[in-house]
Amino acid sequence: MVDISRSVAVSDFRQVRQSNILAVIHKATEGGDYADTAYAGRRPQAEAAGLLWGAYHFGTGQSSGERQAAFFLATARPGPQTLLALDLEANDNNPANSMTLEQAEAFVRTVGERTGHLPVVYVHPTWANGDPLPVSGLSFGARITPDSILARCGLWVADYHDSPEIPFAWTATGWRLWQYAADENASHPAYGQTNIVRGLSHCDRNLYNGDATSLYRFWRGAD
Repeated sequence: MVDISRSVAVSDFRQVRQSNILAVIHKATEGGDYADTAYAGRRPQAEAAGLLWGAYHFGTGQSSGERQAAFFLATARPGPQTLLALDLEANDNNPANSMTLEQAEAFVRTVGERTGHLPVVYVHPTWANGDPLPVSGLSFGARITPDSILARCGLWVADYHDSPEIPFAWTATGWRLWQYAADENASHPAYGQTNIVRGLSHCDRNLYNGDATSLYRFWRGAD
């Protein structure tokens, strides 16, 4: 699986599928008013190539979680086989505008109420645990706990090591998706990979915790 945004040049989604990629998660929105201009046009191209389609929202602190969720759903226009995700991480360009725990909980609650399924949550274990990030020193300012509604969401963990660290809130359930490498390109292949993903200028690489049959069930919200 790969995740991309409009900053990634796409030459051919058929080549992406031929690179043994089963799914694409594309950025749809950020905050309460930014929509990725490539999202709508790329969706039919990816689906026609046989790829599963997903949409993610980059959470910020500028709008309520409810408003961000409504904007995300209106832009992503999810169908029954569209995986939805919240990108919960530090806003490096404006740290004070990072999404808070309360906003994140309101976001996933609203998505769940409107679609019948909670989104997956993309997060780094250090951020989820409320600890300072090693380089920037930024912190989420709170620790996600097992009783949070976020812990009921599937975990999409970002961790670029041999195996992922599981944040405290998901200790009992583990990860569903694992972003194990970021910004792969022709000169910088992803960890453990000998071939790049053809059809893309660069991308983040992810694994699903299961086989292909289970992945399709998970994508439909049945697993």
